[in-house]
Amino acid sequence: MSSTTNTTTIGTIGAPSRRNTELAMLVFAVLIPVFAYVNVGLAKDGSVPAGVLGYSLGLGLLAGVAHLVVRKWAPYADPLMLPIATLLNGLGLIFIWRLDQEPSLGKAMAPNQLMWSTLGVAFFLAILIFLKDHRVLQRYTYISMVVALILLVAPVFFPGVNGAKIWITIPGLGSLQPGEFAKIIIAIFFAGYLMVKRDALALASRRFMGLYLPRGRDLGPILVIWALSLMILVFETDLGTSLLFFGLFVVMLYVATERTSWIVFGLLLSAGGAVAVATFESHVQTRVHNWLNPLELLDGGVTETAQAMYSFGSGGILGSGLGQGYSRLILGIAPKSDYILATVGEEVGLAGLMAILLLYGLLIERGIRTALAARDPFGKLLSIGLSGAFALQVFVVAGGVTGLIPLTGMTMPFLAQGGSSVIANWALVAILLRISDTARRPAPAPAPSTDAEMTQVVRP
Repeated sequence: MSSTTNTTTIGTIGAPSRRNTELAMLVFAVLIPVFAYVNVGLAKDGSVPAGVLGYSLGLGLLAGVAHLVVRKWAPYADPLMLPIATLLNGLGLIFIWRLDQEPSLGKAMAPNQLMWSTLGVAFFLAILIFLKDHRVLQRYTYISMVVALILLVAPVFFPGVNGAKIWITIPGLGSLQPGEFAKIIIAIFFAGYLMVKRDALALASRRFMGLYLPRGRDLGPILVIWALSLMILVFETDLGTSLLFFGLFVVMLYVATERTSWIVFGLLLSAGGAVAVATFESHVQTRVHNWLNPLELLDGGVTETAQAMYSFGSGGILGSGLGQGYSRLILGIAPKSDYILATVGEEVGLAGLMAILLLYGLLIERGIRTALAARDPFGKLLSIGLSGAFALQVFVVAGGVTGLIPLTGMTMPFLAQGGSSVIANWALVAILLRISDTARRPAPAPAPSTDAEMTQVVRP
């Protein structure tokens, strides 16, 4: 028997990394947007777009570099998150480029979006390379709270856009939407805070109608977050960020304590606050009025919600075909960001829209699965927080465009035009991959004993 200690673990030998699966999925994630690009060009001009080769190489290079970094620095990470994010980002670029072909919809935005997507992937790579362990983020629980509050408050001091103050202007860089980055930092703060306080928050005072009611003194945190979300709604008239901020805390609080009563309290506070603010805030009143009366004529035309409804109806089940819709008729607010789902629904139909929503659902499911597999409570809560923030954003955007809820003004992750959004969501996926890698990495097995140790054991 050798006298040296074998450091190779038994678990490491038999554990699959699933990187080859990821690579195979990435091939499809690149080819599908490329075929869509060609399809749009043929539909609009009857020829293959001149930039198809450059786009194919660019998207393939970004996906390939991201895969190599994941293979090197996160070999046991989830194999589906990167392909799904790549596919959604690639399709988003195609739909934005397709809308660029309509002169009535403003200047071309696809080149800028491609630049921001590249920067987002670079941010994704930096997080995977330099963030060796997600538990390091727990050290910055209260620092992240301060940073998140600064990001949420900053837009108050800048002019509003379309009635909402969600942007800040940086000379030389243009406009930035700090709420996109705040959702990640808020999730880090909530995860660190609830990990410490969850036992106290889980205590119940009495049972009422089948629910265990929390103690009165434990209602403080949820009331503070509720008040902050209302302040965002009042001073920034940003319904989306307010819903995301408060909803994220309630979801994470429920996961941390397993108390259904927190969900009930959250829904009651959310509904009560929204009704109270709507009584005096004209911007919120307008959003609700347009939601309830989408076909009402305003200034000689119908609302953007009605235009989106017409687009969905025109698309039917299978759609009119890429590049063959009438998106140029959507002349309202942000057809390339807020209402890009209307173009998706018209040109690829209900079937294509449901396929894209299923991609979002699958990405969220992989995030929740990462939370279930995480071995530390902070990782579990952070995974749930990031997945919950992503899910809430998809819900409020898709729900607003389809008329399920009032329009909130947020952007569809990866799909819609917006530099802040695409960078923040690539960072979100990177953190989830880091947690996934830690969760799926085989635990080190005990090292076998040396000859000398075995001799001491058997010696009488």
